[in-house]
Amino acid sequence: MFRRRADPEPIPHAPIERVTSVLGADTVWHGRLTGSGGVRIEGAFEGEIVLQGLLVIGDRGRVTCENVRAHTVVVAGNLKGNITAEKVEIRSTGRVWGDVTTMAFATEEGAFLRGKITMEEKIEWEGEVDSE
Repeated sequence: MFRRRADPEPIPHAPIERVTSVLGADTVWHGRLTGSGGVRIEGAFEGEIVLQGLLVIGDRGRVTCENVRAHTVVVAGNLKGNITAEKVEIRSTGRVWGDVTTMAFATEEGAFLRGKITMEEKIEWEGEVDSE
């Protein structure tokens, strides 16, 4: 009746689809943002973003990156740079200047994109994300 269960198989590491860190509205940051978590940017960020998780650029957020890589990217503010993500959503207040490579793409009425969209069956990740 009561048997000991065999050890469960390990669950593969899934991206975090919730915000765990926030860059506030009055913050200006230059540098590299990497890791496995959800990040919301309400201030200004310039540099490199590689996230194994969710990236939200809030309606007051301003991001300048040559290439943004994340599992999911939601843009409600301004982004100047290319996006590579499994899912991309541009909200009605969102503005993107750059190319988008994704598996799933959605926009709201009023969203702006100056660039091209390339739909892929799978997004390749070159190795794991650094968490320095």
